[in-house]
Amino acid sequence: MTTIAIIGAAVAHRFGRAGHEVALIARDQARLDALAAALGAEGITARGFAADVHDTKSLQAALDSVHATLGPVEILQYSPVPRGDFMRPVLETTPTDLTGPVEFSLYGPVTAVQQVLHGMRGLGRGTILFVNGGSAVVPHPERAGTSIAFAAQSAYGRMLHDTLAAGGIHVGRLVIPGAIVPGHHRKDPNVLAETLWSMHVDRHGFRHFADDLDS
Repeated sequence: MTTIAIIGAAVAHRFGRAGHEVALIARDQARLDALAAALGAEGITARGFAADVHDTKSLQAALDSVHATLGPVEILQYSPVPRGDFMRPVLETTPTDLTGPVEFSLYGPVTAVQQVLHGMRGLGRGTILFVNGGSAVVPHPERAGTSIAFAAQSAYGRMLHDTLAAGGIHVGRLVIPGAIVPGHHRKDPNVLAETLWSMHVDRHGFRHFADDLDS
């Protein structure tokens, strides 16, 4: 049995049902514990590990604890939801305004990948899944911070995809244009979880789209 570390979105049920132990990572330990208990009631082994993706040391410590508690991470999903203040108009965006988005969407994933990569190489396999919005593909002038930071994350992910494939580690990116919509035929949370599962299993291509992009 191997471990999926989930930083952000709730795909724990889908991967847990397939037999993976689940490491949940977010800032609120109480909320994590409640979700882990709910998963446990369904027969899924899950633990919560508190960390802030803006704080490199806390994210490193959380992932070290995951390894020590549940073993090496085979699957890493990085998909925390950006804060609203990252989405300022481009002409009002200063260098300081970009600090948060870049920490969130670039420094965070680089930290997470560095922490789990050794374990994946030891297993001889692994999957890294990035999830973010459509503004990296179609930059939005009213959402400058996320447009810039998502584009940087996309470049990083693509380089990982090309570099790690020969070693049995697949890197994919799911672009979700607009909001996650319960009941939507492509953007319902359960549908998105199934899409991520398919990306992990099929291991084909880097960029995938949950829905059509607005141009």
